[in-house]
Amino acid sequence: MTGLLPVSGAALSADARLLSSIRDVGARRGVDVDYTDDAATAEMLARHRRALSAAEHGPLMWLGSLALVAAIVWPFLGHTVPAFEGRPELAFGPAGPLLVVAVTSLVVVRRRWKRELLHPRLTGYREVLGLARAHGVPVTHVPGWLVGRSMSGDRETVPIPAYAEVEPLPAGSGSGSEPASGEATEGVAPAAPPAVPSKPASVESYEAMADEGGWHDEAGCLLLFVGIGGVAWAVTEGNALGHLAAVLAVPLAITTWLAGARQGRERQRLREAAVAYVQALSAAQSAGASVPELSPVLRKLLEEEAEKVRG
Repeated sequence: MTGLLPVSGAALSADARLLSSIRDVGARRGVDVDYTDDAATAEMLARHRRALSAAEHGPLMWLGSLALVAAIVWPFLGHTVPAFEGRPELAFGPAGPLLVVAVTSLVVVRRRWKRELLHPRLTGYREVLGLARAHGVPVTHVPGWLVGRSMSGDRETVPIPAYAEVEPLPAGSGSGSEPASGEATEGVAPAAPPAVPSKPASVESYEAMADEGGWHDEAGCLLLFVGIGGVAWAVTEGNALGHLAAVLAVPLAITTWLAGARQGRERQRLREAAVAYVQALSAAQSAGASVPELSPVLRKLLEEEAEKVRG
């Protein structure tokens, strides 16, 4: 799953104009990575992802978080300590320094994380992705960490830059990988690009139902509580309607749970098919195919699977 790059080197090299722009980006940023080399690019992204994670989740982050919790809780609990009675400087005073430590630590963490995110290699790669889009090259996905986007939000700290669209090359124009001058090319058929796997119906079904459901457990518990409440009402008040509520609610709760379990098993089956499809796309990309952009559901799946691998 993690082997799927936002765009392959073969796709970036297919247009000589795009390839020239990418070379300019590398020279301008002074980076030592060839963005058209898939192995080098994958290694570079993995290395910087680890550096970002270390900056974001290191000891200083824990110190700042603990100090912030202590600063918030201290004013409410400090005065309840018998030893601090009549001494407001101890009952309330430490909250201030703790808050200073918390804010300072979190600000330093944020700055380190932002500095890593703005590393010339990553900044240059974001420019490459923007140029690829401008030249009509599909960008399969953009990892959330690369643009500073959290899993729970859509705001991007450093979005992919947008450039003016470039007119596509006329049919038959040379690509970025033309043979050297003077070489004979007559009679040599160009290599056919690798086939891109078509999206199975099961993956389309997963995309359609990925965000459905999730209410069966809550509804089942609510119905069960209604049944228990009905029995309690019947016992305490001697009302037969309570037994009737239990007879109706409990089977309905069980039916709801069973329906949720069936939907969960079906979603898991379709999820596995979606994972296999993305893996097939990754293999096709490694073979030189230009992989289409993933749907939002598959991009989210890719992020989740990547987090599992790193976790």
